[in-house]
Amino acid sequence: MDNLFKGAYTLIRSRRRTIALYVRGGAVEVRAPVNMPKRDVERFVASKEGWILERLAEAAERKAARAALTYGDAVSFRGGSFPIEAAETGAGFDGNSFRLPPGLSPEEVQAACAQLLKTLAKQDLTRRTRDWALLMSVEPAAVGITGAKTRWGSCSGKKSVNFSWRLIMADDDAIDYVVVHELEHLSEMNHSPRFWAIVERFLPDWRERRAKLARLQRKLGSEAWA
Repeated sequence: MDNLFKGAYTLIRSRRRTIALYVRGGAVEVRAPVNMPKRDVERFVASKEGWILERLAEAAERKAARAALTYGDAVSFRGGSFPIEAAETGAGFDGNSFRLPPGLSPEEVQAACAQLLKTLAKQDLTRRTRDWALLMSVEPAAVGITGAKTRWGSCSGKKSVNFSWRLIMADDDAIDYVVVHELEHLSEMNHSPRFWAIVERFLPDWRERRAKLARLQRKLGSEAWA
């Protein structure tokens, strides 16, 4: 593990009063007061070497966990877990597995699975949105699928609703929460008490559904979908 650190760090000086250390993206950054002697900075970094090595090792493990998928791995879809299998018949999802042509590299497998999920998301999320729109007596101008990584859904001022294709990896009840949430924004472009009261009328357990999304977000953040 010694080769993770090698004593290298980036030093940033500013008009701060204390010294601080950060490990970000596999790199070490030290922020120190303008007038702090370099020997004091080095002494501080040396005293934190064990902590630095632990953080760098954790970052390396997370990076390894985010390696591209390959045959035999599983893909989340509507809350379930489905294996990736090689098939001569081409790419598709048969309800039991994601079937891809053989011989693809991990990066190509990842890209092919993402494309399948985008297609499935377009079909399923559009249908769900139309069904819920009828129940809620609202009418979106359009339903779009985006590549957003940090937002599950959005509603524009032009009355169109959009969903990240990654949402299709969530449980059905969590998906419905996002759909209802964004459709309600067609009437209430805010998060007022009235907004949440209407969401709760349709989904009394919306808090539990939202918690599922938070757990999924953490899971995807440790995988190649991040």
